[in-house]
Amino acid sequence: MDTADLGLPVNVPSTALFTDQYELTMLQAALKAGTAGRHSVFEVFTRRLPHGRRYGVVAGTGRVLDAVENFRFDEGVLGFLREKALVDEETLDWLAGYRFSGDIWGYPEGEVYFPGSPIMRVEGSFAECVLLETVILSILNHDSAIAAAASRMSSAAQGRSLIEMGARRTHELAAVAASRAAYIGGFSSTSDLAAGFRYNIPTVGTSAHAFTLLHDTERDAFRAQVDSLGAGTTLLVDTYDVAEAVRAAVEVAGPELGAVRIDSGDLLLVAHRVRQQLDELGARDTEIVVTSDLDEYAIASLAAAPVDAYGVGTQLVTGSGHPTCSMVYKLVARAESADPGAPLVPVAKRSTGGKTSIGGRKWAARRLDADGVAEAEVIGTGEVPPELAGQELLVPLVRGGEVIAREPLDVVRDRHAAARAGLPLSATQLSRGEPVLPTEYVHVPSGS
Repeated sequence: MDTADLGLPVNVPSTALFTDQYELTMLQAALKAGTAGRHSVFEVFTRRLPHGRRYGVVAGTGRVLDAVENFRFDEGVLGFLREKALVDEETLDWLAGYRFSGDIWGYPEGEVYFPGSPIMRVEGSFAECVLLETVILSILNHDSAIAAAASRMSSAAQGRSLIEMGARRTHELAAVAASRAAYIGGFSSTSDLAAGFRYNIPTVGTSAHAFTLLHDTERDAFRAQVDSLGAGTTLLVDTYDVAEAVRAAVEVAGPELGAVRIDSGDLLLVAHRVRQQLDELGARDTEIVVTSDLDEYAIASLAAAPVDAYGVGTQLVTGSGHPTCSMVYKLVARAESADPGAPLVPVAKRSTGGKTSIGGRKWAARRLDADGVAEAEVIGTGEVPPELAGQELLVPLVRGGEVIAREPLDVVRDRHAAARAGLPLSATQLSRGEPVLPTEYVHVPSGS
């Protein structure tokens, strides 16, 4: 099955109303003013990383491409806008034929980013580009936050398996997106079947405490599970007494028992005791899975424990304290008129309070040191300097309204692992710090 053909996992006629009202009122005013057709360049970036983070992770690009393709104003959507008198008839007529026909460039999904990085660039008429602001930011802010948390947890796990299991801690549709983002960041599987169905992410899961409590004895529960799922299953051993449960688990399943799961207590201490007990019982290949409100710091604290896999829920799907990346979508250049040949002029917001931006269509490249390790994020306007040729970061995603850059999720996941490995070693430190790469601006027009 080609899951890319399934469409969006949401029960809506289109993505057109995943937007803020002011996108449509701006459109209406621009249509009346005759400026809606001016060629425009919008860029997605963040002015700063979440406090203490060393790098960001681009995630959600594939979902953005789906959203742009499904951004259609059908009769139901138009009827809603007309009934609420949100825009006038001229604007409704324009929306009825809406199809994004511009170009989108961006950092490839899975790549890392830094303050100021032009993560995505959207070009076309002002009218068709401005409508996409909210849905693009909604997807990229959420998915990139989850992927960044997942990446930190993956680093802390030091090669041990990570299971995403946060569906019950977030909105049911956000859970599917979170599973996808976590997989990009380094998780190996998910408990969420919708994510497995939509994105072909490996799914796992066996039983909860309720299954043990259902049966007259813990041994009866283990026997029922092994009879149904085989000796390679994972048995939950902390419902009553862990030591007694481990003994019963091995007696029921034999030394071929796949794994035991620990969900409470002093995980470091309990894991050592369980490992010793399993080895003494001859179950040397039985793995230990730990769960229970883990985050990257808890995972790192278990580095010396005999743990084979971690299950993470709440902290992952909430971005481990940073549920958004504060990305913005800003107009950085626009034509002087609606004439197709009109030249672009850079534009930028001027304000106090750290909300200024830099005008002009930008490129980005990552400068490497003599050992091939990244040393700076270089952003500029105009021509790319010869010494940075071949190190540019933006790639074409949509050309003339047609998506040209869909790719398998495993490719994205591998890209992120490679991008993270190309950063200085301090990037994976969990202690708070500044971005691991400085952002350098070159060829910025004077006064912009």
